[in-house]
Amino acid sequence: MSTRESSDAVRHELTTLLTESSNARYPDLAQLSTEELTAAMNGEDALVPQAIAAHLPSIAAIIDRVADGMKSGGRLIYVGAGTPGRIGVLDASECPPTFGTDPSVVVGVIAGGEQAVEQAVENAEDNADAARADMAALELTRVDCVIGIAASGRTPYVLAAIEAARAQGSYTVGFACNANSPLGAAAETVLEIEVGPEFLTGSTRLKSGTCQKLVLNMISTITMVRLGKTYKNFMVDLRASNAKLRARSERTLMRVTGCDADTALNALTATDGHVKTAILTILTGLSPDLATALLVQNNGFLPASIAAAKNSKLT
Repeated sequence: MSTRESSDAVRHELTTLLTESSNARYPDLAQLSTEELTAAMNGEDALVPQAIAAHLPSIAAIIDRVADGMKSGGRLIYVGAGTPGRIGVLDASECPPTFGTDPSVVVGVIAGGEQAVEQAVENAEDNADAARADMAALELTRVDCVIGIAASGRTPYVLAAIEAARAQGSYTVGFACNANSPLGAAAETVLEIEVGPEFLTGSTRLKSGTCQKLVLNMISTITMVRLGKTYKNFMVDLRASNAKLRARSERTLMRVTGCDADTALNALTATDGHVKTAILTILTGLSPDLATALLVQNNGFLPASIAAAKNSKLT
């Protein structure tokens, strides 16, 4: 196929996508005042949670599948190009400081590699061979989950990555913002959330990107809840590695256990800044070593560890 024929084919394909259509509510942005523009854009953004709401049962099922895989040693892997790739990298990079996970557990893969996080890499999103190589390098297993993210649902890199991941036996999700997408068809599970035409025609970093950020927030956060990385509604698997996190950790201990600031500080110092272990020592009176061992025995779940300590009369 010649360059002209290829361009014609892609241009025709784009005419069929809702994400590429023009927003009839705002045909000429320059004619609106700045205040009108902010109100209009905010109104468009408000449509995103409504669109997501219709897919909550599907998202919940995906989360349960991801959590089950991770309980067996699997990983959560996001794959995207451009904005979706950056959103995946962002979500993955925030899991270690928030939930104390190893960086290898939640992974963001972007077409073009690390360089593409900060600037566009020419033709990276069209490179299917690179996608297959990137998936091969991950040495995927049946307990891994690979979520391909593409607003259009047709990005060659993401499509090839999902096809390769599925061929390797991993659980795959095709997350697009257009219905009946090639990406959805390629994956084991389809997640197609239509947010409508963008405020700025074709700029899928806007509503589509917001949709992707909100959904990935759900997937990673609720998965971590299911894995026992939280207690009540607190982050308890982080380590206090800077001034803000130390202050937050001390405050968390005080709120969860009712202890004073000195007790919280001493417990964190004794447990090398690990909030969950510090909570267990305060609530049960266990030494840091015993508390750590009990958490390991109970797969990191704090309520089960507290109950086990009381039932075994370790407290």
